Amino acid sequence: MPYAGELAALGTAACWVATAVSFEVAGRRVGSLTVNLLRLVMAVGLLALANLLRRGLPLPTDASAHAWLWLSVSGLVGFTFGDLCLFRAFVVLGSRLSTLLMALAPPFTVILGLLLLGEVLRPVDLAGMALTVGGVAWAVADRRPRRALVAPTAVDRRARVQGVLLGLGGALGQAGGLVLSKLGMGSYDPIAATHIRVIAGTAGYVALFFVLGWWPKVRPALADRRALGFTALGAFFGPVVGVSLSLIAVQLVQAGVAASLMATTPILILPVAAWRGDRVGLGGVLGALVAVGGVILLFL
Repeated sequence: MPYAGELAALGTAACWVATAVSFEVAGRRVGSLTVNLLRLVMAVGLLALANLLRRGLPLPTDASAHAWLWLSVSGLVGFTFGDLCLFRAFVVLGSRLSTLLMALAPPFTVILGLLLLGEVLRPVDLAGMALTVGGVAWAVADRRPRRALVAPTAVDRRARVQGVLLGLGGALGQAGGLVLSKLGMGSYDPIAATHIRVIAGTAGYVALFFVLGWWPKVRPALADRRALGFTALGAFFGPVVGVSLSLIAVQLVQAGVAASLMATTPILILPVAAWRGDRVGLGGVLGALVAVGGVILLFL
């Protein structure tokens, strides 16, 4: 199928829209970190069912030791480290600036893809990536918060630096998870490879909850049916469908190209934001148009 990898990457971005909306509702009710753990646990079960129906194997026992090693590291880097940094950055820095820093994930992916996979992008791909990432950043930056009434204190400045470092960690985790997935997957089944990543990410979160003593936060979440419903919806579109599409994308195209197309989620979510009553200014519209131009170049 022509452009299957590029279309899979755009499908990933579309899945992230549904995931973001679902997790926003669930996270407000029971907390984002609890939602992150529960969505991974749900995804392990959903992927086991999917692979049982598709391949007759509920667990990826046919994967090589090489695949298990690098896909597990990828799951820990992407799901545990990357997502933990991102969710913490949302709290410390705010969603707008955190999302803006996540626009650095595609350049990080290009660098790691060159170092670990030897991937070199064509000039037209680099131009498309620059336009796509620049357009996304422009659209996100257009959403400006109210001006503070008092000057920031030293504590505020330290928190801002911490938030920036956490946002960079989130972008690096996403990039590293994607490149390491391609390194470990090879020609192996992408959905089974996703299962390995999610198993490793779940194990990382379980260990984290034990170390930090967060288990008491889980019990109230299990009693909240609305939160569980939205978490299940987010798990389906996120770790199950979205991540599987992302691995199909990196299996078929260069990791930097796939990451750039996946980064269009803030553009795709603009109609949803407008429908929900959020302001979409001129910068958001122009940024979206620039990003679309970049996407077109990435398809050439």
